[in-house]
Amino acid sequence: MLQVNLFSRKDLVDAPAPNYWDILAFIFISAAIFAVAWLLQQMAVPFSFGRPINIDLNPTSLPGYCLRSVMRICLALVVSIIFTFIFGAAAAKSKLAERIIIPSIDVLQSVPVLGFLSVGVWGFLTLFPGSLLGPECAAIFALFTAQVWNMTLSFYQSLCLIPKSLREASVIMHLSVWQRFWRLEVPYAMPSLLWNIMLSISASWFFMVASEAIDVNNHVIMLPGVGSYIALAIKNANMTAVCWAVFAMLATIIIYDQILFRPIMQWGEKFRPANHAEEMQPSFITKILSRARFIQFFFMFLRRIFSYAVMLPSAIKINKSKRQESFIIGIWPIISRLGGLLVLIMLAVSVYFIFNFFSSSITMADVRETLWLGAVSTFRIFILVVLCIIVWLPVGVWIGLRPYAARKIQPVIQILSAFPANLLFPFFATLIISYDLNKNIWLSPLMILGTQWYILFNVIAGAVSLPEEQKYAVASLGLPRILWWRRFILPGLLPHLVTGAMTATGGAWNASIIAEAINWGGVQLYATGLGAYIAYNTKAGNSVNMALGIVVMCFYVLLINRIFWQPLYHFSQRRCQTEG
Repeated sequence: MLQVNLFSRKDLVDAPAPNYWDILAFIFISAAIFAVAWLLQQMAVPFSFGRPINIDLNPTSLPGYCLRSVMRICLALVVSIIFTFIFGAAAAKSKLAERIIIPSIDVLQSVPVLGFLSVGVWGFLTLFPGSLLGPECAAIFALFTAQVWNMTLSFYQSLCLIPKSLREASVIMHLSVWQRFWRLEVPYAMPSLLWNIMLSISASWFFMVASEAIDVNNHVIMLPGVGSYIALAIKNANMTAVCWAVFAMLATIIIYDQILFRPIMQWGEKFRPANHAEEMQPSFITKILSRARFIQFFFMFLRRIFSYAVMLPSAIKINKSKRQESFIIGIWPIISRLGGLLVLIMLAVSVYFIFNFFSSSITMADVRETLWLGAVSTFRIFILVVLCIIVWLPVGVWIGLRPYAARKIQPVIQILSAFPANLLFPFFATLIISYDLNKNIWLSPLMILGTQWYILFNVIAGAVSLPEEQKYAVASLGLPRILWWRRFILPGLLPHLVTGAMTATGGAWNASIIAEAINWGGVQLYATGLGAYIAYNTKAGNSVNMALGIVVMCFYVLLINRIFWQPLYHFSQRRCQTEG
């Protein structure tokens, strides 16, 4: 029988008396719990399909709308982290799982949020009839699809790059698979994962308008939130309301930078080597919690619970463990083959239904048109990603190699990356209409405004993780600048740069549906591209043409990933794998 004593009698006797910082911390925690409970209650109010939900453009409604939007983002983030830990680890540890999961992510990240939303909304409405929880879950699911793919790829990449010496140390210490995951793999991947979590939150804000203004059967469900507020303001060409939304978003970003981003990044410093750690300026929440003596005692209690949960598998003795392990090893190939067969069957069924769906309504002219528009969007995205790499690669290296600069610039980058780029769309639309600018040129940057941060953040994470001893060795050699870039920086950053560029490309494809077709009041601006084609047919209710556009977009993304990104990704892993 396993005996678990979280606290001895001496611990309970020596528990510190609360101070006035505990009072402030208790007020903050109580307010957070009350807000979460109220928001969860509002998500489950009665709802009938067809009944409009009123959105108030009065600025006094914005604080409540921002809270509801933040709640949806946080719930989607929790699900994304669980998904990342399960499937990212599986892809890194099993070659068969890698061959299934990574190509699947390549396809899924190419599917627009509108595609997931149009499929998922009916399922959730059926699952929760007569309740607002159906549309709420559909919105959370859409935000999940905007967050999860770059997080999973980042976690997978970090696990693949764990130094051999650390793996050998975990074997010498006889860590189980469960203990190795929490004691080695998660801590090693945490710095890069935290940067990608911030990028995922930024992507959530970008797609907030689409997820909170759900188009179902030519009926728009407007969920209370800042996204639906912005959608209504744009529809009414209300520039005052748009400006109020910009102000509210900036205030929200600054607040959750203090409450969420900064404490998380400061906590994440513990997972870096001592020579890479940065002394970040703590937020006011971190100061309050660190000075509250009783709260710190409570946190110690939680840390002990986590430690017991991690060490539990080694504390429980299981009879005949060797026989069970041999049994698992023996049946694993059978399970793997059955899983692969199931995937092939599902793929064949999907192809059959897709063929039947399109064969009666789609002509070859439609297919040729979508392929041509896909080629135009591909060229546009390629140019934009290359330009972003040229701009942000040296900036990210400069920031990542200078801890003092990173401490000063990081809060600014976090705020800029978290600010939803589609809030700038009305200003672009006004300029294009006022000066009769070329839509194909001036709408293009809108595709990359939100996704460029994938490149910058991954480059910074890669520059920070460069081994300190290599930096000293290269500095002592006095290499010329060009040789320094070719032999040290680019090889060391290549896995991170490829990950950032690949996720930025997928994000740009997703953003093209919003960026290539923007509206201001009654004026609709369409650029030439596949994103505008999907947006137009979605608005017109042409579900077959919309589905064709989504399928062609998936085809282009998968083709580019197979031909270009995946070979480059595997090359970077082989070239830059740390041998320890």
